[in-house]
Amino acid sequence: MCGIVGYTGTREAAPILLEGLRRLEYRGYDSAGIATLPSADSDLAIRRAAGKLDNLAKLLADRPLSGRVGIGHTRWATHGVPSERNAHPHRAGPVALVHNGIIENHVELMEELREQGHRFSSDTDSEIVAHLIEGQLKDGVGLAATMRQVITRLRGSFSLVALSRNEPETLVAAKTATPLVIGFGEGENFVASDIPALLEHTRRILVLEDGEVAEITPDAVRVTTIDGKRSTREPRWIDWEAARVGKGSYRHYLRKEIADQPQAWIDTLSGRANLGSGTVQFEERLLPSGGADEIGRLVIVSAGASYIASLIGKFMIEELCGVPVEVDYSAEFRYRSPVIDRNTMLVAVSQSGETADTMAAMEEGKTRGAWTMALTNSIDSSIARRADARLYTRCGPEISVTTTKCFIAQIETFYLFAIHLGLARRSLNPEQAAELLAPAFAIPSRIEAIVGAEREIERIAKKFASATDFLYLGRGINYPVALEGALKLKEISYIHAEGYPAGEMKHGPIALIDEHMPVVVIIPRDAMFEKTLSNLREVESRNGRIIAVTDQRSEDLQAIAEEVIQTPKISRMLTPVLMTIPLQLLAYHIAVYRGTDVDQPRNLAKSVTVE
Repeated sequence: MCGIVGYTGTREAAPILLEGLRRLEYRGYDSAGIATLPSADSDLAIRRAAGKLDNLAKLLADRPLSGRVGIGHTRWATHGVPSERNAHPHRAGPVALVHNGIIENHVELMEELREQGHRFSSDTDSEIVAHLIEGQLKDGVGLAATMRQVITRLRGSFSLVALSRNEPETLVAAKTATPLVIGFGEGENFVASDIPALLEHTRRILVLEDGEVAEITPDAVRVTTIDGKRSTREPRWIDWEAARVGKGSYRHYLRKEIADQPQAWIDTLSGRANLGSGTVQFEERLLPSGGADEIGRLVIVSAGASYIASLIGKFMIEELCGVPVEVDYSAEFRYRSPVIDRNTMLVAVSQSGETADTMAAMEEGKTRGAWTMALTNSIDSSIARRADARLYTRCGPEISVTTTKCFIAQIETFYLFAIHLGLARRSLNPEQAAELLAPAFAIPSRIEAIVGAEREIERIAKKFASATDFLYLGRGINYPVALEGALKLKEISYIHAEGYPAGEMKHGPIALIDEHMPVVVIIPRDAMFEKTLSNLREVESRNGRIIAVTDQRSEDLQAIAEEVIQTPKISRMLTPVLMTIPLQLLAYHIAVYRGTDVDQPRNLAKSVTVE
C-alpha cells in the first residue's frame, strides 16, 4: 500500500524523502510526489509524477526542490486513476498532505466542502482532508489541534501527514488502522509508513497507536490522543542490520531474499528450541489462562500467501495436536456468521501485521469470545497489538512484494507452535517432540543445497518461459505448495497459473491439458507417491509437459516427466519447506526471462491496508 515519508531538520529534505520512498517501493505504487517548504517566508513547492520513482527523480533533477522540511508519497490507487493529477501530496491553501488508506465518507464531505466554495483538482478522497484542514485552520489554532478536530470527522482507515506554511518547521501525523512510525534523530526527526524508510538515519522508532496525533519538529516529538492527552511512550531501538534492507550484490530483492531463507529459518528457530531437547519455548504465553485444555478448536484467518501457509499449518496442528482447525480467507470471515465461542483460538496470520481484512476478522473473533493470537513478522504492528498473544517470525524486513522468506518462516512458526501445543495438550511427549524438532535444524543447509543447484532450475525456466498457462499439482500436506507455486508464478511473471490438489485434476482442470500445458507436480517419495504418479499418467496421456519436483528420482517418474527437479530428503511434515524453494526459483527465472518487474509486480502491494 502507499508509502509515506516526512522529514524536518537541518538537512535538505528532498534527497532524504526520495531515498526513503525508494526504500518503500516494495509496498507497490503507481505515482509519486514530494512537497517541501523552501523557507519560512516562501510558499509550498510540490513535484509529482505518474509511474515509477525514476520519473519523479528526473523531474527533481530538472526542477529541484529546496527546503529542510517536507513530505513524500508513493500512491497505490484506490480513488481515481493512476495519474500525476491524482498523485500526492495534495494541497489546499497553506496545507500539503499525504494519505494512506480510504476515507469512507468522502462523498458527503466533498459535497459539504463544495457548498463552502472549495474546488478540487483531483479525483481522490485524500484531497478532501487537505481542504478540511485548510477550512479549520484559524489564527491561534495550530496544525496539530486542527488535525485532531479533522480526524474526528473521518470514517475509514487512514494515516496522514500534513505540512503547513503557517508552521514552517512542523509536520503533523495521525493514524487509524494503517501504519505510521516516528523516527527520532539528533536535531532532526522523521515519519514514515514503515521502518525500512528510516533505518539509514535512525534506529530509535516509535510506532503510533490508532487515534494518536504526532506533532514533529526538528527538536521534539509530541504525541497526543485525539482528545489532546499526552502520550508518554518511549521510542524503541530497532536492531535490524542495514544490510538486510539492501539488495547487496543481487539483481533483485526477491533473489536476495530467497538466499536469506536459511538465516531467516535460523533466526526464527533460535532460542525457541535446542537440538536434542523435547520442548519449544516462546517469548510470551500463547495459550489462554486456562491452558491448552480450554481450546476446543482453532480458526486461522489470513490472506494471500499467508492463507497458503495457514493451510500447511492446519495439517501440522491437526496431526500433532488432535484439535480441529479451520482456515478462512480473512476477507470472507466476517461477512457470514462464523461459529466462534470462548473455546475457540483464533490465529490471525499477516506478514505485515497490518492487513485490513485480517485485522477485521480478528476483531470479529474477539467480539465473539475467541482467544486471539497474531502470527506476524512485524513487532508492534496493529494486529500484534490488538491480539491477546503474539508469535513472531524473525525474518527482518522483506522488501520484494512477492514473499519468500516470510512464507517459509510462517510454515516454520506453525510447526513450532504445533509441537508446543501438542506438548501442552499431551498429544505429544518430550521424546516425540525431540524427534520432530531434529530435522528442523537440518533445514538451512538443505535450502542452501537447493539454491546451489539453481543453474539447472534456470535452464528449465528458460525452456518454459514462453508458456501462457501452468498447472500445479500436489497431495496431502504438499497440495498447498502447489497453490504457492502457482501464486508465485502469476504474481511476478504474469503467466496464468492454477494450483490444485492432484486428486481434483480430473474434476475439471484435466480439460485444459494439452501439449502446450506445463504441469508442475510436487511428488515426494511418500505414502501418496503412487496415487500422484497415477494422476501424472493421465497428464502424460494428454501430452501435458510434466515438471516433477521430488526428493527421490525413480525410473517410473523419469519415464513420464519431461524435467525432474530433486530436493534433499527431510521429514514428511517439513517437506513443504524444501518443495517450495525450487518453485520460488522457477518463478523468479521465468519472470526474469520475460522481463517483468520482479520486485514490484504490476497492481500488487506488499501490505494491503485497505479492504
